[in-house]
Amino acid sequence: MTSSISPFAVAAGDGPSMPTPTADRVTVKGRSDNTNGLLTVLELETEPMRGPALHVHQREDEIWYVLEGKFRFMAGDEHYRLSKGGMAFGPRGTPHCFQNIGDGPGRLLIICTPAGVERFFEAFAARTSSAPGPTDPEVLAEIGQVYGVEFIGPPLALSHPL
Repeated sequence: MTSSISPFAVAAGDGPSMPTPTADRVTVKGRSDNTNGLLTVLELETEPMRGPALHVHQREDEIWYVLEGKFRFMAGDEHYRLSKGGMAFGPRGTPHCFQNIGDGPGRLLIICTPAGVERFFEAFAARTSSAPGPTDPEVLAEIGQVYGVEFIGPPLALSHPL
């Protein structure tokens, strides 16, 4: 049986890296064009108390695997606290967000299926690279609309304090 997908590997520290709307870093490890559209694999490095605003992916299911640190997750009505080796799942259409609740930087391996969410981060980085500072919510909403990501609330830190 022959596959139209070629095997590939990405070494630690490799892959295109870019800023996120939370002023953290995301590194693309697997993308649409090398997974035949099956999945996106991201490594997210986030500082303490940071995390994305409450949002919904219309196109992708999402898995979060904690590589380093302590995180809390909200997916729908469920709340989870996980540390290194823990995993949570958010199905498409489910409002979700997460936050690094550790004392130091945290890292997540994020797997989305089908692929494509990497384009949201690439578009955000391209649009904001010349304008450092707080993320403009209108710009974020505009980019999200193109890539099926709808921002519907504040970050977990603001909506559900520790």
